[in-house]
Amino acid sequence: MLGLGSRSLGQPELGTLVDKIIARVDDQVILQSDVEKEFQLYQAQGGEAPVPGLKCQILEGILINKLLLARALAKGIAIKKAEVESYLNREMQGILSRVGSEAMLERYTGKSIQTFKEELRGLIKERLAIERMRDKIINDISITPTEVQAFFDKLPNDSLPYYSAEVEVRQIVRYPVLSQQDKASIIERLQALKARLQAGEKFEELARQYSEDPGSASSGGELGFWKLGELVPAYEKAALALEPGEISDPVETQFGFHLIQLIERQKDRYNSRHILIKSSASKPDLQGAMAYLDSMRNEVLAGHTTFERAAKECSEDIATAQQGGLLTGTYGGLRIPIDDLPSEVFFIVDKLAPGAISEPIVFTTAIGKQAVRIVYLKEKIPPHQANLQQDYEKIYQMALNAKKATALNEWFRDVKATAIIKVDPAYQDCAILE
Repeated sequence: MLGLGSRSLGQPELGTLVDKIIARVDDQVILQSDVEKEFQLYQAQGGEAPVPGLKCQILEGILINKLLLARALAKGIAIKKAEVESYLNREMQGILSRVGSEAMLERYTGKSIQTFKEELRGLIKERLAIERMRDKIINDISITPTEVQAFFDKLPNDSLPYYSAEVEVRQIVRYPVLSQQDKASIIERLQALKARLQAGEKFEELARQYSEDPGSASSGGELGFWKLGELVPAYEKAALALEPGEISDPVETQFGFHLIQLIERQKDRYNSRHILIKSSASKPDLQGAMAYLDSMRNEVLAGHTTFERAAKECSEDIATAQQGGLLTGTYGGLRIPIDDLPSEVFFIVDKLAPGAISEPIVFTTAIGKQAVRIVYLKEKIPPHQANLQQDYEKIYQMALNAKKATALNEWFRDVKATAIIKVDPAYQDCAILE
């Protein structure tokens, strides 16, 4: 069982566990509760139980991580405090959005927020050190087409994956342009909130009450540390123009309108909080976006441009525009399993023939904003058994992963000879690191 464990950072404890040390790797210890938490998490997520040898596999995975951690510490791999804090803020935002509030999290875990965050901070630091050590071992590993072919040739016929139907789908998205009246109304609301902040009210409290960003509202609007260039340009430009503690005027992005407060700026990253008011399009606004995309569709069908070029130049969906509107799958290739398509896209594609472009369609984005898109079905591949011609990207990734796993195994065998590893007799039947 190679690689990093499946534990979700910040996962609250599951049940009451009796603890004891069951293994040691140099100075690192593994507790019975570590294995039991992973086992309970597996069951809670719907895993079939009992699975023969599952606890042995869990112990081996944790032991491997501890071995990586011990070597990372021995090599002096340092994790910057700012990086840990950035991950911590993101983890806490996700946890609080699921749990509901800090008070509910304290009731659920039986720990104060400060204690919970301190434990989570330690887990994050360990995880980052493990990832850095693992990257040092396998990051430079590459694979040639000849090796891919050899890997595929060695796969038994009865072991070849069977892939469901796949499609190459592209989209062009446009957001409606708000009327001046709608914009003015939102800006007026945010200006009123800014006046309250300048009168002494706390940003965090107003963010919890009024922000329409579900990911940050519960944590007082704080976004955590982000590197330069990671957030949308208009937001970043406005945030970096502020002094710490200063509050911006309303700023428009594709997410809506923001009040921004800069918390801290470091050399290549910054932390901020915001209050977001989403913009809602009226029917005339949507009709303008639909007319624009209808015209663009006609341009492509007439052969005056390609769909890919039009998407790069005109689509307002950041995630897909630079890829020519491509919706990507798990392997990052050109095609995506049809079952992995968002449901609203699936029903559009299901009615298209390869080469066809849909009419403009209104939809609601993941952030709750209305937009319009046209969808292009370039290719559809029926269900089939894996072959190199149709599935090269997937087989390439399988071969590369197998080569990396071999490199990790070899590293573990070499390091195991010099590491001090002790396992409790209760697990003596487990074939640990063999």
